[in-house]
Amino acid sequence: MKRYMKLIDFEFNRFIKLYVVLMGLTFFSQMVGVIFQSRRYVNRANEQIYGNFIPMDVFLQENGTMSFLNISETLFFKAPILFAIVTLILCVFFIWYRDWFGKNTFSYRLLALPTARINLYLAKATTILLLILGLVAFQLLLLLIEGQVFQWMVPHEFRTDLTFIEITTQDTLLKNLIPTTFTEFLLYYGSGMTFVFIAFTVILFERSYHLKGVFYGIIYSGLCLFILLAPLLINKLVLNDYLYLKELFFVELGIGGIILVGSILIGHFLLKKKIMV
Repeated sequence: MKRYMKLIDFEFNRFIKLYVVLMGLTFFSQMVGVIFQSRRYVNRANEQIYGNFIPMDVFLQENGTMSFLNISETLFFKAPILFAIVTLILCVFFIWYRDWFGKNTFSYRLLALPTARINLYLAKATTILLLILGLVAFQLLLLLIEGQVFQWMVPHEFRTDLTFIEITTQDTLLKNLIPTTFTEFLLYYGSGMTFVFIAFTVILFERSYHLKGVFYGIIYSGLCLFILLAPLLINKLVLNDYLYLKELFFVELGIGGIILVGSILIGHFLLKKKIMV
């Protein structure tokens, strides 16, 4: 366990600079969006009410009040989140290939460490999960700060205040990023980690068998996708929607768990038997 924790610390520290950049970019872009959108709305209200002498109630009737959703739907807000998601997807592959194609083929030194190779596999997966959860936690903190800035800049008579839950459930991207129930958490992040383990196993197929490994990886990922979709197709085409959504969820959860465990076992086998130092 101690060596496993050291590997996690080592892998995380290798991403720390990129991590800080992602956080800084998200903070800067979203804060610019909050300030820009708020000032634009308030300036328009001042121009119409005090410049054109339009009554406040008429202005509100024509333009409506402003809520935080007017900010969260803008490119300023969504672009850094989408960029972070794409970056983390690339990190799933980079976390392995950097070791092989970096200086001095660092992977051989990692594989020669006096610890079970499965620890290396799990440490990389744990690092990806920590990176994801860390950015989600950072976004939650940012929402609280941005909501306060929004309230400072827009007078209460011109805004509609939404609760934290209302914001995260009404915004499409935040709804998927920040699940409000444990079931949704299992569905979203369980699916995400299953993808990570499948990707890890595909990478190890390629590293173990090279060109043939690419073919094996494509077959394996396609097989996993087919197994995941099979219950949905059977329920729709054969059983005529016999199963309830809740029952389908638990079936898919079980199959996803089997695929996840299977990917770990196959990855462990490839690391231990097929990739030699």
